[in-house]
Amino acid sequence: MTAVLSEEVEVDEDVTGQLWTVKDTTTLAQLIAVIALGQAQHAARIIDELEPLTPALSAAELFRGARGQMLIRGTTEEQRDTSRYHRDGFLFECISWIVARQSSSARTFMKDPHIAATTQGLDGLAIEMDSEKDVMIGATIFEDKCTDNPRKKFHSEVMVTFGEHHTSKRVRDLVANAVSLIRESGLNGSEATKAAARVLDRSFRTYRASLTVGSEISTTQRRKRLFKGYNDLDEIKKGQRIGATLIVEELREWFQGLADEVIVALNEYENADV
Repeated sequence: MTAVLSEEVEVDEDVTGQLWTVKDTTTLAQLIAVIALGQAQHAARIIDELEPLTPALSAAELFRGARGQMLIRGTTEEQRDTSRYHRDGFLFECISWIVARQSSSARTFMKDPHIAATTQGLDGLAIEMDSEKDVMIGATIFEDKCTDNPRKKFHSEVMVTFGEHHTSKRVRDLVANAVSLIRESGLNGSEATKAAARVLDRSFRTYRASLTVGSEISTTQRRKRLFKGYNDLDEIKKGQRIGATLIVEELREWFQGLADEVIVALNEYENADV
């Protein structure tokens, strides 16, 4: 199942570009609804076309919480803006997760999107294991920013976070998350910890920065300016620096429309009593 298309586009000699396009907003909203219900692992099987596009669990409390995450809350403009940024950030994180899941192997294990608002920890992490051996062959660290100012976000936040990972300042968090994902492959805690050792090695790491952008950033030259400085992550190859963009005009309005569609999907799921 492909809800979001991802095509490779040119950036420069240091960065591999991806351009994301929403293929089917209804399907995307239905998938996000399942994730918002706390069922990302089930959503992964839906994407792999191993399960129908419905939740695996149905309870009034789940639907109430998921709908609440789509709403803007607060009594002041500042509170409402903060609520909107968290909500839109979650939606974009889901889009990022869905894109990665669509192109991953059966032996790729991914950190679920945050269903609670947070500014702490990893935005996302994917661990790829060998198809036959209990060996990690790759780790992708994700930073996803739903923003009106993508250049500023990339320079002042994404690259700061990636830089901390690259210089091993966040290595304990990275290892802990890697171990948790590797355990999903069937390894016990100690063996999973040993298998996670490769996450310390830059040669096994890929960084993927994902940003919302306007249509003005639709040329190679503009993408090059957007991701300027990515090569500060040294001693890795071009394919290990991914710069992804989702072109969205009227950013907040578009995400409000997506949130509304997620609520419609949640209501339909609940009324169907799946």
